[in-house]
Amino acid sequence: MDFKISKTTGISIVFLLFASLLFGQKTIQIQQNCVAEWSYFSNIKHNNPFRDVILDLKVKSPSGLEMTIPAFWVGKNEWRFRFSANEPGTYRFVTLCNDKKDKSLNQQKGTIIVSEYSGDNQLYKHGGLKISSDKRHFEQADGKPFFWLADEWWHGMVTRFKWPEDLKTLTADRKEKGFSVIGFAIGFPCDIKPFDTRGQNENGDPWIDSTFMSINPAYFDLTDKRIQYLVEEGLVPNIVGSWGYYLKWSGIENMKLYYRYLIARYAAYPITWTLAGEVTLPYYDDTSNGEGNKFKAQQRKDWSEVGRYLQANEPYNRLVTVHPGPGIWDGKPPLDDMSVLDFIFLQSGHSGFHTLPRAIEQVKENLKLYSDKPVLHGEVCFEGMQGSSWEDIQRFLFWSNILSGTAGYSYGSEGIWQFNTKSQLFGASPAGNVWGNVTWDVCMNYSGSKQVGIGKKILEKVDWWKLESHPEWIESKDTSNIFSYYCAGIEDKLHLIYLYQKPSKFNPYIVTHLKSNTIYNYQFIDPITGEFYPEKTLTTDSNGKWKVPLTPIMQDFVLKISN
Repeated sequence: MDFKISKTTGISIVFLLFASLLFGQKTIQIQQNCVAEWSYFSNIKHNNPFRDVILDLKVKSPSGLEMTIPAFWVGKNEWRFRFSANEPGTYRFVTLCNDKKDKSLNQQKGTIIVSEYSGDNQLYKHGGLKISSDKRHFEQADGKPFFWLADEWWHGMVTRFKWPEDLKTLTADRKEKGFSVIGFAIGFPCDIKPFDTRGQNENGDPWIDSTFMSINPAYFDLTDKRIQYLVEEGLVPNIVGSWGYYLKWSGIENMKLYYRYLIARYAAYPITWTLAGEVTLPYYDDTSNGEGNKFKAQQRKDWSEVGRYLQANEPYNRLVTVHPGPGIWDGKPPLDDMSVLDFIFLQSGHSGFHTLPRAIEQVKENLKLYSDKPVLHGEVCFEGMQGSSWEDIQRFLFWSNILSGTAGYSYGSEGIWQFNTKSQLFGASPAGNVWGNVTWDVCMNYSGSKQVGIGKKILEKVDWWKLESHPEWIESKDTSNIFSYYCAGIEDKLHLIYLYQKPSKFNPYIVTHLKSNTIYNYQFIDPITGEFYPEKTLTTDSNGKWKVPLTPIMQDFVLKISN
């Protein structure tokens, strides 16, 4: 394969194409935010191409900005570039190879012509993710607000989850329900050792062997198809580079090389990065032998260095987070250097109702600690885990998180993160426990996944990105009870209240911060079905207050008040 182009027209393009033929330069045509891909072939035999050859593309944008794009080794004597751009116009490039004698790779020049996107894929139309100006939400490159609702497929690149039939089935289900992000470990996922067959795809492991001397390009050829399909379906891949404890075996420098390779293959797509999974979780043997704290400290330090490398060498400024270790952070953040993160992931545990107080506390704590970054759960109470965390817990976590100020929510289920199948269950983790044996196709239909999607669709009826948490907008005897209510709103325009515990004559809820003696509209919304009950009017008293009536039926509800 030489290069792929999309159709464009114009005299300047015709001239550039003629010049490329005359002078032997490449001219590549793509649409805005789409990915161009082309190859160069070396005339020199390299002993270890993955390590011996460092090939970059120096690109100059129409506005004069310069960026460096790394190439990835495809196998044999072939290297490939992938490139995308938000800005339409003409880009000039030249290749730079560390082996100056390799004329086929070094000083190769060309032009990339980027035209406006003409399709309907929202990721290409609006661009990849960035942080909003209020530092609390996500938006796309052109400023369109982006609601993060993730499904976590930690083992989503493995053979048990078959391409294309399984992935297309689950993708269609998640897309219909309203999910916008899919998280997965691109190589070496959780709860296994390096080179465990449960982490392989049909072409093996991402690395050739335990020496970590060379990458296995064939592994990534199959991974490409899955990632490209998710993007074509309009879902943002949140790529976990590796589970945290693998750094013990690979070492820092090999992990940096690995990330250079991931950047080259995937950064051109509208993705986000999770630097490591459970970054402060040592390997299980190291926890049981009393050295857990030593390895936690080492992983915080070493993954900080890898994070600095990622931020310094990632040319598209794709957003970076890290998946923390389980439960409480031992009073410390997941990394020594939190500046390498663009947003904050939380992981509060999987013990059902017992986890909820900690989950709420971590949200509040981290919103205060990181007032300049979006905060959200990356993993909490996966549905069905330990025979618990069913749809009522999923609704509670979704609404309590969002109305407390998080930038979204990440859902998961016990059979999908590990991808159990009828013919091959995941089995025991290194610690000896079996998390669950329900198959992924059964877990796909758990009610919680539908109901968090309904929550997102309800919020999309309002300017959700303008909501600010205001628990003080309600007067009640339950102000310190996390299982009572959550309130957020837009000053003078909207109150949005999640009523987990219903108001009663013994404990009425009084809505405040409304205009005095003013008529408002109010409406109950069912978070289980998505049904909007008939809108009614209310009149506030002289203090701008109003008593919430009983909910239509005895369950949790969302209450919307607007003028």
